[in-house]
Amino acid sequence: MHPTPTTPAGRRAELGARGEQIAVDHLTAAGLTVLDRNWRSGRGELDVVAREHDVLVFCEVKTRSGTGYGTPLQAVTPSKQARLRQLAGRWLAAHDEHAARLRFDVVGVLVVAGHTTVQHLRGAF
Repeated sequence: MHPTPTTPAGRRAELGARGEQIAVDHLTAAGLTVLDRNWRSGRGELDVVAREHDVLVFCEVKTRSGTGYGTPLQAVTPSKQARLRQLAGRWLAAHDEHAARLRFDVVGVLVVAGHTTVQHLRGAF
């Protein structure tokens, strides 16, 4: 059974998808070219893979509807960072993309009472 928008899991999934689209719009407006979205390997997923000139950017998107559990950027823990590094290696092995440098960014999207705030932390880890 899949979550529906009327269940808590469905509302979280809907918020996450909305936040990811907001993040992608932000990244493209900032001049990045999106190469891949929601790339899965095993039990992990890369939200966004993009290119900025000669830099390949692996971007984690975190969306929140409040800060009761911390800010979106605080949600990317050291263990999550390690998983993202592993996934980036798998992505590189599976794709014919080359770059002079790699970078890990985090985009935090906070949606509170209809107001959206986007924070883009370049080179977050």
